[in-house]
Amino acid sequence: MPETPSCHYARLGVSVRADPEQLRQAFRRQSKTLHPDTTALPAELAAQRFQQLRESYELLADPARRRLYDEQRLKRTIAPLAAAPDRRDSWQGIGERRPLSGGEWFSLVLLTLALLVCLVFGLGVAALQGRDWQVSPGWLTDEQTRDNAAAPPSHVRPANAEHTAESALHPGA
Repeated sequence: MPETPSCHYARLGVSVRADPEQLRQAFRRQSKTLHPDTTALPAELAAQRFQQLRESYELLADPARRRLYDEQRLKRTIAPLAAAPDRRDSWQGIGERRPLSGGEWFSLVLLTLALLVCLVFGLGVAALQGRDWQVSPGWLTDEQTRDNAAAPPSHVRPANAEHTAESALHPGA
């Protein structure tokens, strides 16, 4: 397994010139991959790496501690990190795909099962009560369906077409 970088900037995967927003986003992105509940790493190693990540973020998020750390790095003549480019995009990392964790898969399975149980329950209750599974709309009344069943097809014009049109508008006529 690859070793975790000793430089706090490298642990977060940011440039030395990263602003606080980039640090926060990098921490959130890395924490999703290193958190013991969501990673494929062994639990002990994941907990260790996540703790190191938290320490790095806490150090770099505090401006005074970060300034002291940068001064110490320069004194030890460690070259600035060139591996991670300096990105000014505030949307960096959002929308990146990652594999679903076991808990997320479990939630999806539970949601699917709940949907199927509700569907079967609803259809079962309808069948036990003798209801139709396909229902006519409420605006189509029984009287209108009876009139339409007795009316001739639309291509056949009755002898008294005006009377038929009026009776359709005034059912009592």
